[in-house]
Formats: sequence, structure tokens, C-alpha cells
Amino acid sequence: MLACRQLGKSYATERGVVAAVAGVDLEVPAGQFAAIIGRSGSGKSTLMAMIGGLSRPSTGTVKIDGTDLWQLSENALAAFRNEKIGYVFQFASLLPTLRLIDNVTLPAMLGRRRPEADILTRAGRLLERMGLGAYLDAYPAEISAGEQRRVAIARALINDPELLLADEPTSDLDEQTEIEIMDELLTINREVGTTLVLVTHNLALAGRAQQIFHIANGAIVT
Repeated sequence: MLACRQLGKSYATERGVVAAVAGVDLEVPAGQFAAIIGRSGSGKSTLMAMIGGLSRPSTGTVKIDGTDLWQLSENALAAFRNEKIGYVFQFASLLPTLRLIDNVTLPAMLGRRRPEADILTRAGRLLERMGLGAYLDAYPAEISAGEQRRVAIARALINDPELLLADEPTSDLDEQTEIEIMDELLTINREVGTTLVLVTHNLALAGRAQQIFHIANGAIVT
């Protein structure tokens, strides 16, 4: 499903060129749960952004289901991201002026590959699965941080992505909510077969993965 070869990202600074990620090779088979761990500033989020088609690598390749992301045109890459990849970021980043159901439907409405009625039905079912079926018309400010994170997961799943990327999705949550969110992600991985790549500082969460990649100073270490 996911294959990175000699993936690197460098930045020009006043101190010279800094390699945030350097020569990363990794593979994640379809349907697997992989965790990326490392200290703050080690390059985890930069790596995730390249994997997800959000930040262009300085070197190397990213292939998802055989497609070389960074050989696509800008429009083709945007369409590929929308169809194939779901994102759950460190913060829920919900649009405050939209209802929860509208936040969830937004990626599908942009893609317009399904009738609006079908999109709304799926969004409602996803929110029900996340325990928020009674809050479809609520706004983000009316629910807790943990509930907002559940909405973000529903939004990431609205287009049935083959790859779900979660970048520190539980770092600011209490322990019980963190466990509940992680259990939901693993249920999706196991029952639906969605490939899951998780960036985390939490070694207990990473320990539930089938593969663990440890990154330090921008490189995978063993």
C-alpha cells in the first residue's frame, strides 16, 4: 500500500541546509497498522506530510497503491488525496461556523463523486459510530475536545480512504479519551481493512502496531 524510497526533505536556513528527513525507506502493506515514533523535532510530522502529499520531498519517492504521488500534477494530486487518503491531525481543526455533519461531509462535497443525499447519509452513520448521532446539528464549540477529535476521524473516513494517516491524534486528550480514540482507529483498521499509519509519542499506543518505525534526526533507526 505505502512505499517510501530514499525520502528526504531539506530546508535552507541561516545556518545552512538542514535535513529534516534524510533517506527514509519504509513499507506498509495494505491493511496493516504501522506506528512512527520519535522525539519532538525528529522529523515525524515532516515525514507524514510527504507521505500524505502535503509537502513535496527534496529527494526520493512516495508510492501509494502503486501511484507515485509526486509525479502527479497538482490537480491530480489533490484529487488523489481526496479519494485515497484520510487525515487525522494533532488538532481537530473543525470549521467553527459549520455544523458537525457539515464538517464531516466537506471532503466528499468537494470531491462530488456521490449524490449529496448519499454523502449526508454516510456522514450521519459515521457520527453515530463515533457516539455523536445526537449532535449532527451541533457546532464544534458545543462539544468537548475528545468529541471534536471523533468528528475529525469521521471527516477523515467520509471518502472511504484506503490509507488513514493520524499525526499525534490524541496528544492533548486525557488518558481514557485517548484509549477510546485509539480503540476506534484500530477497529476501523481491523474491520474495514483501512491501512493505518500513526505518529505518536506514546509507546503504549505504538506497541499495538504491527510495525514500528523509530525516527531520530530525520532518519529511521533500528
